[in-house]
Amino acid sequence: MDEWWDLIDASGAPTGETFRRGDGNWPSEEFHLVVTVCVYRADRTILLTQRAPTKEFGFGWEFPGGSALAGEAGPVAACRELREETNVPVEPEALRRIGRFTEETALVDLFVVQEPTGSAVRADPAEVIDWSWVSLSEVNARRQNGVMADPWGPRLDALWPAAMASILAADESRMHTSP
Repeated sequence: MDEWWDLIDASGAPTGETFRRGDGNWPSEEFHLVVTVCVYRADRTILLTQRAPTKEFGFGWEFPGGSALAGEAGPVAACRELREETNVPVEPEALRRIGRFTEETALVDLFVVQEPTGSAVRADPAEVIDWSWVSLSEVNARRQNGVMADPWGPRLDALWPAAMASILAADESRMHTSP
């Protein structure tokens, strides 16, 4: 099945054109949207997934995510990708967009969300060969040890401090509103 992406400009605005994944001749100065989700638990652990060996950057660790399909808004795409890869169901309204990182042909949006009560990770083996709940510091350690999928080095450098701040702020808020 062909996968089609909406083309967007550097500001994220749709150009009105689409592009089929895998085709050559990427349009100059245009991008597609990539979404990724940092799922965290109340104990401040983070869900990391390990890419299947058949995928680009196989065996690398990452936050679940992928490309938004043509006609799909970023939060909807993020929820779809998370569910496809891990079976963790979240609603678009629950996501908090942390920031955007610009790559050669993609604008990468990072979202954070607290793990829904009662969810259980069941990885799709075609996408994910392993998964783990790790500490905030372990995310940094995996980055430093080079086990994150290659694109995640610069992405984490740019977006991880804001993601950690958001997770810690949510934790502080929860502590102040608990009875």
